[in-house]
Amino acid sequence: MIPAENLPLTASEPFHVVVERNAFLKALSHCQGVVERRNTVPILAHVLLEANENTLKITATDLELAFIETLPAQITTQGRVTVAAHLLFDVVRKLPEGTTIELKTTEDGASLNFKSGRSTYNFACLPAAEFPMMTAEDLPCTFKIHAAELARLIDRTRFSMSTEETRYYLNGICFHGTADGFLRAIATDGLRLAQAQTDLPPEAAKMPQVIISRKTIHEIRKLIDEVAEDVTISLSDKQIRFVVGSSLLISRLIEGKFPEYEKVIPFSNDKVLEVDAKEFSDAVDRISIMSTDKMRPVKMRVEGTTMAISAHSTETGSAVEELEIKYTGSPLDFGFNARYILDVTQQVMSQTLQFLIGDETQAIIAKDASDNSALYVLMPMRV
Repeated sequence: MIPAENLPLTASEPFHVVVERNAFLKALSHCQGVVERRNTVPILAHVLLEANENTLKITATDLELAFIETLPAQITTQGRVTVAAHLLFDVVRKLPEGTTIELKTTEDGASLNFKSGRSTYNFACLPAAEFPMMTAEDLPCTFKIHAAELARLIDRTRFSMSTEETRYYLNGICFHGTADGFLRAIATDGLRLAQAQTDLPPEAAKMPQVIISRKTIHEIRKLIDEVAEDVTISLSDKQIRFVVGSSLLISRLIEGKFPEYEKVIPFSNDKVLEVDAKEFSDAVDRISIMSTDKMRPVKMRVEGTTMAISAHSTETGSAVEELEIKYTGSPLDFGFNARYILDVTQQVMSQTLQFLIGDETQAIIAKDASDNSALYVLMPMRV
């Protein structure tokens, strides 16, 4: 990060704009996930407002991630000012819809005067010149992907991201292009793995393998939920930039090598089990109530055309529920973390959930029977 410009460290520059409340609120809401409420660097709790010609640009950063949005405004005096992000958002969101907001620095430059209708506020400011900006890097790979496809890749994989700080390279989603022409997303926490893919845009053929952080994943997912158009992605091996409508999200990438995940996918599993996805999900959810262990284990007994799902606890008792299945292999017993199973069933859009099984000690592949673009690997556990 580098300072914006070498300007005198007054609290703010001359600044006078009028902006529509709804557009302003939407932009400020996007900043909330970027700005940390508890911060040892005071300026990082602020957003930077920049008035230029007919636009107001809003920037928020935590030094690893930056969000920038530009919206139309009436500019009387061009300039820059910083304001506490969460405080400004709380005030704006409580104003009536459709109102206008006038923002003007005071004569001494120490605060920002805020007027809307009969409401008036004065916000303390920090020097705009102290606000850090993301260092511009060369991003040689640029391609477009439809927002709905990017959302699908994220939704099919993000639940498997790790939260362990010691294995920081698992705290995100890995994206890369494959030799057979797919853009693939993978996430794993060491106990489960989720993989999804879509057609690789031609411009992304030489993209490097990158790991996008958990926080960046959450923020871009919120942004693309609001649009039905292409998202432009530019990246290097250290930084990534998303352009979503009038919004810009820039992030550092996680440094480190993602595991050779294909080695843990058991492609040799030759037993196929099929079950109604909703019936299975509901049964696991009900049975797991009896499991008091932190890992919420449930046991599954597969034999013939029946699956028995059970849970037992010395504190609460036991429960069992049977389901009809399609299966032609030998009888099997295996256990799983119920939460992991339910995370997978939430991604199944068709009626049938399919399991590809080896033996009782091997990882199992789960997938939507009608969708080959995603698969999930689950490690069994002793129950």
